[in-house]
Formats: sequence, structure tokens, C-alpha cells
Amino acid sequence: MTESVYHIPVMLAQCTEGLAINPNGIYVDVTFGGGGHSREILKHLDQGHLYGFDQDIDAKANIPENEHFTFVEANFRDLKRYLRLHGVKKVDGILADLGISSHQIDEPSRGFSTRFSGSLDMRMNQSAELSAKEVLNTYEESKLHKIFGIYGEVKNAKTLAQAIVSERAAQPFETTEGFTAFLKKYAPRGKDYKYYAQVFQALRIEVNDEMGALEEMLLDAVDLLNPEGRLVVMSYHSLEDRLVKNLIQKGKFQGEVEKDFYGNLLRPLDPVSRGAVVADEEEIARNPRARSAKLRVAKKRGK
Repeated sequence: MTESVYHIPVMLAQCTEGLAINPNGIYVDVTFGGGGHSREILKHLDQGHLYGFDQDIDAKANIPENEHFTFVEANFRDLKRYLRLHGVKKVDGILADLGISSHQIDEPSRGFSTRFSGSLDMRMNQSAELSAKEVLNTYEESKLHKIFGIYGEVKNAKTLAQAIVSERAAQPFETTEGFTAFLKKYAPRGKDYKYYAQVFQALRIEVNDEMGALEEMLLDAVDLLNPEGRLVVMSYHSLEDRLVKNLIQKGKFQGEVEKDFYGNLLRPLDPVSRGAVVADEEEIARNPRARSAKLRVAKKRGK
């Protein structure tokens, strides 16, 4: 499967530059996917090594034949544990391109897109138990309300949750097409597709525990990085970006930054980029997915 079919990497040059690659260093691409970022990193390695993580078995079709690359079939929330299995305790750079790949969106059977009719699945790891169908048909109203309100920022989340519980009592939700038709009644006029996207995003985040996995990965990343090692993270919605931004700026996901007796910031990372880096108009024209991307780069503080 070619990279162009599977997924077009966003801000490829900026991500590579952000890693400040040492040709003999150890690097991790925690979201291997189509392998676009990994192949670019490999071009800059001499005696170094790159580990590529992905929990989606479809990504294995994109593994490059390169002695300096190792594919790890795992969720990036288990980053530290799996690297230790490969004898790796410290790394020089970690790249994370969060969100969903073009391949996953364009594959009807995966259930990620409103453009196709498929099963309400949405599992990144196809061997996982929880699917969107189970969320919609079994979750209590209060939990659905919370998911749509927080993960999807859906304004009528309470109304939608009530309607789902009422509807499924007569007819369980089975397909993306059927669920999208149901949503049409609750979408703001003229903003149907944005509404569908918000609801589908909320379900996807819940099914894959994306926020919990991201927090665990980021904490592992901080521990794994060598002094001056780089953390490069690209996010596509405000919930992800907020976690990344807070960790870089404050050293934690919530609350205010702590300081020592002398007023020095107590945080493990320092920002490299001033604010978030965004794609230019030329890239957005080539790859519309780049429009919502925010790239943040940080380096581990030296001892």
C-alpha cells in the first residue's frame, strides 16, 4: 500500500526539522500510519535507529525495508514498556501525529466517516472490544451527554443523548448511514456536516480512549527523552492541543506552573517553537487535512 493512498503526511519538513535529528540517535514515531514521517526521518539517520508504533494492523503494509527501522504493533500509551522490551531506555526524539489517518477515514468498514455506509465501529485497534455501536446502544444517557459535550463540543449534547436512548429502545443503531440520518434531525440548519463530524469525533475519542492514551504517552515521552531530546506533537483538535500545550508550558496537564524558591519554572520541557506552528496555504490546498493541524515542539531540559 503506497503512502499517497494510505495517508499524506502533514507538515513533513517542519516535523523533521523539529526533531533536530542526530544521525546516530534513537527516535520514535509513535503514530507510524502510512510511514511518511518515518521514511523522512530514516533519510537523516546514519547509525541511528527509528522505532515506529501503530496499533492498527493495516499500517503493517507500509513498513519500510530498512535495517535502521523497527515496527512495534502497539498502542502508544505503552511506549515505555515496549521500548524496554527492545532494550531501549532513552531516546533522542519522539514524533506524534495525532488523530486519524486518511486510510482509516476512507475505509467504509472502519466506520470513521459519514461519507460511507458501514458498521459503527471506529476502533483504531481492530481487536479491541469497545466499538461505537456498543457506546451508542449501551451507554447511559448521562455518559452520552458527557461524551458529546466534552469530546465533541456538541451544543445540544443533552438533547442528543436523550434522543439516542429513546431511539435505540425501538431500533438499535447499526450503521454509519443510519446514524447519520438520525443525526440530521438534531443538526443546526446549514451546519449538518460540521455537526456530524463533532459527534463522530466524540464517539471515536471514547471508543479509543484517545485522551487517556495521549496523557500516558506524553508522560512516558518526558521520562524517555535524553537531555535536549525533542518532543514533536501535531494535534487536530483543541482537546489534544490543550494537553500538549499545558505539558510543555506548565509541566502538567492542569493547573498553574510551579516554581522553585528562586522563581525558576519547575517543568521538564522547554518550548522550541513559539506557540503552535500551522501549515501554509499551499500545503492546505494540497492536503485539506492540514488546515486544522497544530504542531508544537519542545526539548527536554538538561540535567
